[in-house]
Amino acid sequence: MARIQVGDVFGNFSLKSHTEAAVDTAALTDKKLLLSFHPLAWTDVCARQMQSLETNFDAFSSQNTVPLGLSVDAVPCKKAWAQSLGMTKVDLLADFWPHGGIAARLGIFIDKIGISERANIILDEQRKAIFVKVYPIKDLPDINEVLDFLKK
Repeated sequence: MARIQVGDVFGNFSLKSHTEAAVDTAALTDKKLLLSFHPLAWTDVCARQMQSLETNFDAFSSQNTVPLGLSVDAVPCKKAWAQSLGMTKVDLLADFWPHGGIAARLGIFIDKIGISERANIILDEQRKAIFVKVYPIKDLPDINEVLDFLKK
């Protein structure tokens, strides 16, 4: 599937969070969404990426944006990892089944190794992509770049 581009409409979806509750983006229609994809839990760069969402949660809220962390890891893995990271505000979503389904729909699933690319995608209130950036797997995304974009 082709990678999502700025201007593409993605629509809503529902995935289970590390809290074991389903997060249905249709219930967040008055909010922008930051979909912050990381390849796998329990890795250093991914941990720092998710912690940057948690640290900046209030800044995202002030920009009417809900940050969501996504990977192909299963809910029990996400739950244990979130607890180890001290995540209390940001939902870490399990794009586990169908395996990488949301990442694949966005065109950022790496079939050869079964994980998503590292990416930040912002969807507006109508679920149209307004920001799309894919990063090298080993690079930590600059969260200030995302926040600066939202402040424009």
